Amino acid sequence: MRILFVCENYLPHIGGVEVVFKNLAERMVELGNEVNLVTHQLKGTKKYEIINGVKVHRVSCFNSRYLFSLFSIPKILKLAKKADIIQTTTFNGAPPSWFVGKLLKKPTIITVHEVWINKWNKVTDFSKLKCFIHNLLEKAIYSLKFDQYVTVSNATKKDLEQIGIKPEKIKTIHNGFDYDFWDPDNFNGEIIRKKLNLENKWIYFAWGRPGPSKGFEYAIKAVPKIKKHLKNSLFLLMLGSADQYKQREVYFKKLIKELNLTDDEIKIIPSVPYNELGNYLKAADCLVVPSIAEGFGYTTVEANSMNKPLVASNTGSIPEVISGKHLLFESKNSTDLANCVIKIHDNKFHQTQLKKFLWGECVEKYLEVYGWLK
Repeated sequence: MRILFVCENYLPHIGGVEVVFKNLAERMVELGNEVNLVTHQLKGTKKYEIINGVKVHRVSCFNSRYLFSLFSIPKILKLAKKADIIQTTTFNGAPPSWFVGKLLKKPTIITVHEVWINKWNKVTDFSKLKCFIHNLLEKAIYSLKFDQYVTVSNATKKDLEQIGIKPEKIKTIHNGFDYDFWDPDNFNGEIIRKKLNLENKWIYFAWGRPGPSKGFEYAIKAVPKIKKHLKNSLFLLMLGSADQYKQREVYFKKLIKELNLTDDEIKIIPSVPYNELGNYLKAADCLVVPSIAEGFGYTTVEANSMNKPLVASNTGSIPEVISGKHLLFESKNSTDLANCVIKIHDNKFHQTQLKKFLWGECVEKYLEVYGWLK
């Protein structure tokens, strides 16, 4: 089978969407399929290269992923003529993929990670005008009629149905997860405790990019109550891509000052290479995912894989993917979050069988969808 992937970002850019498409594309190659991928050209990257068998075509868009929707059409059109399937995702790769698919009568599938229609003002710190524009653009994408919609969770599927997409057009395929990499035996938490001089602390840890949808401010607001009950506790907060979210980091530091929190109560630390992140998860006594929106929830699955007690919000897909030792708190409720962390300290939590999201099963289900549409 000849598959054309279209996504606005790809390697070396790494995020949840890129992890999914990287694994899908490379595993399709391993199964004997021919895979081309069109993405926007990041500074310092080649216009064309082959990465683990995937033929990556980068389109120059003056460093703007928004222009990708227009500038990518000629390349997609050229490659789609020989493709059996066009596979895209939200946001900026969707319109050109749909257009070319209709023009050439090629089956076109869109993977939907989250639906933020009428939520932009809640899950971003965009201005009112920018939220309005993005809301219109997202509505425009879902007004296009794709041959198949794949959602990464049933929560996202429900959101799609609520905006009018027919249920029979939607199939949930959970993202895969690399359990070999995230084996707890691969990591050493004691290294981190010694490095940060936290050997005698009870640590609760949250991590990720500090966008508004991640809800870190609610975890910070919970610290005073937690500290009141757990004198020896420390909240460790790792911020990824902090250079892209400088205003958020300033906001967090201002909030910490307003709450009169000290370095003995909370520490903000920079992100580390992905292969070192597991050391920090393993160093913690409790993990915290305070998100206010999650399409799939990789942080939740990462936490579960470490066999560590997890406190997570009851929003989006989190109740769907969470397992192992855990407690759910009411989203945006700092008091409830604090109470759950205190319960974890007292060994009071729910424990269920670990859910596993395997890449092999994920790829197999995508191939089933491709087979239906050929």
